[in-house]
Amino acid sequence: MNGLTFHRKVEENTGLLIFGILFVSAIGGLVQLMPVLNQESLETATANTRPYSAVELTGRDIYIREGCSVCHSQQVRPLVAELERYGPYSRAGEFVYDRPFLWGSKRTGPDLHRLAGKYSDDWHRIHLLDPRAVVENSIMPAYPWLAERAASETGNIEAKMTALRRLGHPYTDEEIANAESDLEGVMEIDALIAYLQMLGTGYSAEEESGE
Repeated sequence: MNGLTFHRKVEENTGLLIFGILFVSAIGGLVQLMPVLNQESLETATANTRPYSAVELTGRDIYIREGCSVCHSQQVRPLVAELERYGPYSRAGEFVYDRPFLWGSKRTGPDLHRLAGKYSDDWHRIHLLDPRAVVENSIMPAYPWLAERAASETGNIEAKMTALRRLGHPYTDEEIANAESDLEGVMEIDALIAYLQMLGTGYSAEEESGE
């Protein structure tokens, strides 16, 4: 069977054509995935990266629940325009404790990965309750209910931290046992702000200089 005959046979046989497409696609996928499966840098936390505290983890859950990741990405790409606007590009090691990843691709609002410390807690509080009070032309909706709900009502924080420990997050028994008490008196808006104030703190200028 010459090449032309084989090619015609594949085109005329739907099942064979589908198999061929899947086979070639699988090879392409493996070529991209195999090199990174054993790449240690993708699984090793940067020097300043740590697991989220009970309050920060709860804030992250609220961030996801309210759909913040729909409008905000959390990954600074290594492009000049992004570096000038957002700061140092994101490293893989900064995301080892992120489940799920919230990199995103749509930026209705700015990227938030280097947000930590850029604004005060009070600024964030006003911004969440009334965005236009601090950013005149903001199209972000207000979230007044966050100041009315207790963070402890968001979910079972002990169960979540226990599950994450099974996945490799180094939570201690003490941290898990104290999780509920850490949330006492904390409102959802406080937890969300705590999470926002941690974004990007895994970056280390010393590590960058050693690259």
